Amino acid sequence: MASAALLVFVVFLVGIAVSIPIGTSMVLGSLAPILLMGKGGTITQVLNNTFSGANSTPILAVPLFILGGVIMAEGGISKKLFNFFAYFIGRIPGGIPCAVIITCLFYGAISGSGPATTAAVGSMCIPFMVSLGYEKKWSAGLIAVAGGLGVIIPPSIPFVLYSLATGVSTGALFLGGIFPGILIGVFLMAYAVFYCITKGEDRKLIDQKMNELHANGLWPVFKESFWALLCPIIVLGGIYAGYVTPTEAAVISVFYALIVSLFIYKSIHLSDLIPMLCASVKTYGGLAFVLAFATAFGRVLSLTKATKAVTAFITGNFHSSWTVLTVLVVIFLILGMVMDTGPAIIILAPVLLPAVQELGVNEVHFGVILVCCLSIGLATPPFGLDLFVAGNIGDEQPMAVARKAVPFIIAFLVALLLITYIPWFSTALVS
Repeated sequence: MASAALLVFVVFLVGIAVSIPIGTSMVLGSLAPILLMGKGGTITQVLNNTFSGANSTPILAVPLFILGGVIMAEGGISKKLFNFFAYFIGRIPGGIPCAVIITCLFYGAISGSGPATTAAVGSMCIPFMVSLGYEKKWSAGLIAVAGGLGVIIPPSIPFVLYSLATGVSTGALFLGGIFPGILIGVFLMAYAVFYCITKGEDRKLIDQKMNELHANGLWPVFKESFWALLCPIIVLGGIYAGYVTPTEAAVISVFYALIVSLFIYKSIHLSDLIPMLCASVKTYGGLAFVLAFATAFGRVLSLTKATKAVTAFITGNFHSSWTVLTVLVVIFLILGMVMDTGPAIIILAPVLLPAVQELGVNEVHFGVILVCCLSIGLATPPFGLDLFVAGNIGDEQPMAVARKAVPFIIAFLVALLLITYIPWFSTALVS
């Protein structure tokens, strides 16, 4: 069976190397041992596993969270959140960039998506920061990295995918992402403040804008942002209180976004819903294909004993959790540069989790590390999606944005080291 397991990986990796779509590469990898060696089940089993992978209630949370994020983005929710946070910290050195990072944190608790957070917050904040004298490339770099917080702060689409791939509780993963997301945000803000103090800010312009905001008074600003602030409380509160499942919470997020955007803020119209649905389907379409075949791919890996082979290799060559996590973090960071977050989680999580558990790594802790590493990949070249989103908004080349994002990525990596080697950040709320 070892040769069959190796064949699965070889065909899959070769397929990716020659630019075959990941979903198709998974199909080829699943069929290779069956057609060439008569091992790994039958074609009928592959088809049945594919349909069972798509016919899953928990999987509905993914497109629903995507749709809710699209509606919130079109509804201008990010501006209301930013005004609320800027009201309190906009006057301090580095306060505006810090308000942007906090807005990304909070918006991530609405959308669950890194690119959605980058697009929603960046479309408003990049032009605003440029108008206050901040360099456009630097502002785009800040947004590109901070947008990655959208996949760490719950509800997180990658955590839902990790749950689907491994069977780990989605609610536990959501809880596990809270402290790491906040810690990363703190490190990003620390660098932003350092940069603004050492490089300087146009305090005259900033104070003028903040005076205009404060002239409205706290109550009008709070009233404008109240419904946006309430969304993650309703969604996450319902999950943690046991009233709803994550999938039901995703449904609530969609209807809440519709009600708030249509009837309270009145920032969208009924005629806008069809384009929003189309945008959500386009975003989810490719991932849905991967998710459907992921079950079949995983089943073939199980039948060929690939998972056991990986576990034996890791436990035979690494004897401490620290060592294996260090190696895996490096691998995840590299993969994050070239592979989308969703497919990477679906492929890696079920194969590697049994091995790290053998070495005493908590399943939630491992999930948090995996998602954090891949979220950095959203802002790293050559294929970091957030770089392209932020660059497009700022009308800058992605590589130019990437150069300005490097210090923020370093701050992110420092926080990642603490998260990796101090499990408390991931497990404190879970245990």
